[in-house]
Amino acid sequence: MSAVNITNVAVLDNPASFLSPFQFEISYECVSSLKDDLEWKLIYVGSAEDETYDQLLESVLVGPVNVGNYRFVLQADPPDPSKIREEDIIGVTVLLLTCSYVGQEFLRVGYYVNNDYDNEQLREEPPQKILIDRIQRNILSDKPRVTKFPINFHPENSETGEQAPPPDQAAEGDGVEEERQPSTNELTLEEEIKSDKS
Repeated sequence: MSAVNITNVAVLDNPASFLSPFQFEISYECVSSLKDDLEWKLIYVGSAEDETYDQLLESVLVGPVNVGNYRFVLQADPPDPSKIREEDIIGVTVLLLTCSYVGQEFLRVGYYVNNDYDNEQLREEPPQKILIDRIQRNILSDKPRVTKFPINFHPENSETGEQAPPPDQAAEGDGVEEERQPSTNELTLEEEIKSDKS
């Protein structure tokens, strides 16, 4: 059983300009106290074909982690458009919200993001040079893809023989939690985008 359970993620200020900061209101519960902080990260996938274009937008440590319910707003700067290939700026991409404990990722929430011009004429006749200040992003917040990974939340107990749950208890779903390991033939969000573009 996980020591930390995410109870809600609300995407704030959505849709918004491509250059606006991202804001997520994250609610979670802690069912057993933890010695270290939780690390939350927000990652923008710049290209479905090449992860070197991924941008870490924010990484924050949140703690102390005692038993109880918590809520905070994670705010992150937008991605740097100069680090994204021009052909990948317009269209669908992915935003990943992850949570780790002592370097072990145990939660990943993926969102599709649609970037397009804010004006019908620009959408129908896109200019040759991208007008970044006219691009609007829309996070498809009603269909997150949630993946949970089993980790050992109490590594200090490992010396006494207590072990992390087996890896076949990872859960993945579209906003729902299932007790199963993601199959190797399932598409990741990045792979789905790649297949949609081809």
